[in-house]
Amino acid sequence: MIAPRDATGRVGEAEGPHGRDMSATALIARARALVPMLREQQEEADERGYYSEAVHREFLAAGLYRILQPRMFGGHELDLGTFLEVVTEISRGHPSTGWCYTLASSHCLILASHWGEQAQRELFGPAGDFRSSHRSVPAGKFKRVEGGYLIESGSWSYSSGTPVATHFGGGALLPDAQGNLVSVNFFVPREKVTILPDWGGDHSLGMRGSGSHTVRIENVFVPDHHLSWGNFLLDQADPQGTPGTRLHGNPMYLGVVGGPYHLTFSAMMLGTARAAIEEFEQLIRTRKVIGNPSLYIYQQTDVQAALGEAMVLADSAEAVMRAAADLYRECCDRWASTGAPIRSADTMRMWAMARQSCLMSCSAVELVFLRGTPTVTMRGHRLQRYFRDIQMYRVHPASQPWVPRGRAQSHLGLPVEYFTARK
Repeated sequence: MIAPRDATGRVGEAEGPHGRDMSATALIARARALVPMLREQQEEADERGYYSEAVHREFLAAGLYRILQPRMFGGHELDLGTFLEVVTEISRGHPSTGWCYTLASSHCLILASHWGEQAQRELFGPAGDFRSSHRSVPAGKFKRVEGGYLIESGSWSYSSGTPVATHFGGGALLPDAQGNLVSVNFFVPREKVTILPDWGGDHSLGMRGSGSHTVRIENVFVPDHHLSWGNFLLDQADPQGTPGTRLHGNPMYLGVVGGPYHLTFSAMMLGTARAAIEEFEQLIRTRKVIGNPSLYIYQQTDVQAALGEAMVLADSAEAVMRAAADLYRECCDRWASTGAPIRSADTMRMWAMARQSCLMSCSAVELVFLRGTPTVTMRGHRLQRYFRDIQMYRVHPASQPWVPRGRAQSHLGLPVEYFTARK
């Protein structure tokens, strides 16, 4: 179905001398090396609402924004599994930095998949410097004008990653040639949008440093070729592939993103669980039992059982995440070799696995928080932060019970009723 194509174009100049030979192992190691810095800046990032310019420069220098980006446009064009390992390490340093980083750097996958070559060249730019938030929930008032659309006004909430992005991506409903409303996605440069000061500090319970601000747009022109028509969340619209598979010769750029999208949450929650377990172990190794100063907390068998259970939950969450990532790769490779497209049953299987991975990681965090000492409830304690952070996943629309229901619906050949619970 698809023949590999030689990669051309500049590679990595804007992010240091990494080039196309940057290995997955090296990128993961670079992310892991930043964990101490991220932990040191947790409090200030939460207050600011997103990570510091110093952290941003480290991500740039390490080439971490370009993992899924095509080589043709300066990226490493590595696999989803590598990206998830990097997200896990960054989230282990600071969960909401992981959220902000992930939602700014993962959307190059949809650009590289569903936009044509001209749009990709313009949006990635000559240096391949592209980072974008993406809020797919339809919003905005659009007016048809010559050559494209004018966004007269619109607000897109929870646009995670926007403060560190070069672009903003949003969703809308526009009429097609027959007058039917169709899902549309677009990208615009960040300097053309207004980021509202509604994130960071006490604006949210957790993930306070995720950069999940509301974006407002007024009177911004979007050329026709910077829009992608249709919904690429669950199904492969065209059995023949996408603009990205034809341009880059890589089946990863089929870009059916429901499964991969939720797997990024698996990595964020796994990193949070790993961080919480480390914090809990440090606590129980250094604190004594009340009433028995000769005994450390870790020497109590019930505490050992709690630690072990949390470790098993995190290990299992990682195994499920990896299996679901492998499933996406297998579905892409299946299309490349046989022409069988990715269908909603494939995507919902990945999505449900990713959700289960997240829930296990959340349970691990809650377990060690509840088995900690009263000090873990105090402001500034990392276990308190991690406990608050995972609650933001618990209430996320993409994590709700419609997911296993959708798994069954797709298996039974029924339409998937997704995002029906609440906004």
